[in-house]
Amino acid sequence: MIRRPISIWLFWTLLLGGLLVLGLGYGRISHQQTQKNPTQTIVPGFQGFVDGFHRVTQPSGMASNPKPSMLTTDMLATYWRLFLGLSTGVVLSVIIGVAMGAYRWIEAPLSPIISFLSKIPPTAMMPIYFILVGTDQKMFTSMVALGVFFTMAQAIYQAVQKDVSDDAINKAYTLGASDFEILWEVIWKQILPRVIDNIRLQIGPAMIFLLAAEMIVGDQGMGYRIRMESRILNISVVYIYLAILGATGLLLEWGLLLLRRKLCPWFGA
Repeated sequence: MIRRPISIWLFWTLLLGGLLVLGLGYGRISHQQTQKNPTQTIVPGFQGFVDGFHRVTQPSGMASNPKPSMLTTDMLATYWRLFLGLSTGVVLSVIIGVAMGAYRWIEAPLSPIISFLSKIPPTAMMPIYFILVGTDQKMFTSMVALGVFFTMAQAIYQAVQKDVSDDAINKAYTLGASDFEILWEVIWKQILPRVIDNIRLQIGPAMIFLLAAEMIVGDQGMGYRIRMESRILNISVVYIYLAILGATGLLLEWGLLLLRRKLCPWFGA
C-alpha cells in the first residue's frame, strides 16, 4: 500500500482526537479507582495532577532566600547530562565511523571490536563505569556517550560504505582534491542526512541510559526524582515527569527533522 500524504488540518485533527480519547479513557479509569479507594494515588485525578504540579514547581528554601524548584533543579541536571553525553557520543561516533568507512586500515582492527561492544547493553556495563570514572558527572557523561557511540559509529560507517560511491571519490581525486577535501566535500556532505537521522534515533536510548544511571546513583535529576516519588506513591509527580520527558523527546525529534530539511533539502521530507 502506497502511503499518501495527508493535509495539515487532518493530521492535527487526528492527533487531537487521539489525545482526547486517551484523556477520556484515563479519566474513566481514574474515576473507577477513586470510587473503590478515595485515597488512592496510583491513578490520580485532575486535582491530583494540580497538587503534584504545584509541589514540584514550588520554590524551595526560606522565603527570604528562595531556591529553584524541584522540577527546575531536576530538569537542569538531566538535560545538562544528556547534552554532554549525547554530544560527546555523536562527535566520537562521527569521527570513528567516517574514518572506518574511508580507510580500510582503520576499519580492519576497529570493526570487530565495535561490533562486539555494541551488543553489550550499556546498563549492564554500569559497574564498570562506577569503577573507572566514579559516580559523579563523568559517569553520567560516559554512560550516555558510550551508550550511543558503538551503535551510531556502526551506522555511520555503513552509511559511508553504502551512500558514498567509489566513483564519486575517484572523480574527486582526479580533479585534484586532497584527502581532507574528499572527507569534507564528498563523504561528510553525502552522509549528513544519515548522521542527523541517527542522532534522532539515539535520543530515546540516550534518555534510557541516563535515567537508569540517575535512578541508581543520582542525587538529583529526573530519573532520581521518579524513583523517589514512586517509592512513596506520589504517582502524579511521576506522570508529570514522564510527560515532560516525552515532550522533550518529541521537540528534539521535530527540531532535528527541521534541521535535516534545511541542511539537506535533496534528501526528502
